[in-house]
Amino acid sequence: MTEMTKTQKSPHADGAETEVMRLEPKNICSPRSRNREESSPKMHCTACTFRTPDVKTPMANEANPCPCDIGHRLDYGGMGQEVQVEHIKAYVTRSPVDAGKAVIVVQDIFGWQLSNTRYMADMIAGNGYTTIVPDFFVGQEPWDPAGDWSTFPEWLKSRNARKINREVDAVLRYLKQQCHAQKIGIVGFCWGGIVVHHVMTTYPEVRAGVSVYGIIRDSEDVYNLKNPTLFIFAENDAVIPLEQVSILIQKLKEHCIVNYQVKTFSGQTHGFVHRKREDCSPADKPYIEEARRNLIEWLNKYI
Repeated sequence: MTEMTKTQKSPHADGAETEVMRLEPKNICSPRSRNREESSPKMHCTACTFRTPDVKTPMANEANPCPCDIGHRLDYGGMGQEVQVEHIKAYVTRSPVDAGKAVIVVQDIFGWQLSNTRYMADMIAGNGYTTIVPDFFVGQEPWDPAGDWSTFPEWLKSRNARKINREVDAVLRYLKQQCHAQKIGIVGFCWGGIVVHHVMTTYPEVRAGVSVYGIIRDSEDVYNLKNPTLFIFAENDAVIPLEQVSILIQKLKEHCIVNYQVKTFSGQTHGFVHRKREDCSPADKPYIEEARRNLIEWLNKYI
């Protein structure tokens, strides 16, 4: 089981509770964890049993490291296929069980073709969801991990994570018309976590969201969530200070009337959920697996 120390717990307007947790794992082999919100559906959760592919040499710029370096780039081909969705390309993986459920998986700064993101999409698909990884950069080049980080702010200006409604609309149409999805959720990493936050305040038809280390924008409109949203952060994230996480919690208390949860993982760094191999460090493995379980459980509960 997993032992959790709650650092904050507060009631919602609707009686739900928010928990900010530091997880101290004891036995990661247990198929259920104490923080489980409810029993999983009949579909077996493959978040931890999904086989990790081989890893390529990390592609960080060693001469000028950035907190958002690419980490471990997985040597993974994928189980889905690339398709054209109106004006954008996308990677789609069909669920082995057609349950009318779909999840949009949003890339980080390294783009929609990053094998790590496709690996996560395939993991989610294995749990009963059709998944789609759209090219939210719409043909623009992803960030080159060997690039000069001094040019990163200028590169980012043309890739605004809150100006993606046209792409979201196209993907929703595709999922409904081509995949017959009736229930849709969204998961995003880093840059994609910001997209999730935006979508969950803008699209009531998206039933659940998981924002994984998405940078927090402090404006009142980002706290009015339309549907349940899980926020996953790392304690030692150089990109997102814990002070920003505390502000997020306080503002959600003030403005949010739907279920949400904020979780901070002890000792972890930016990118730990999808850019670290489970076996890269015995100390990290429980946290990676726990976060992936939490992601699947949140989707199962609210989609």
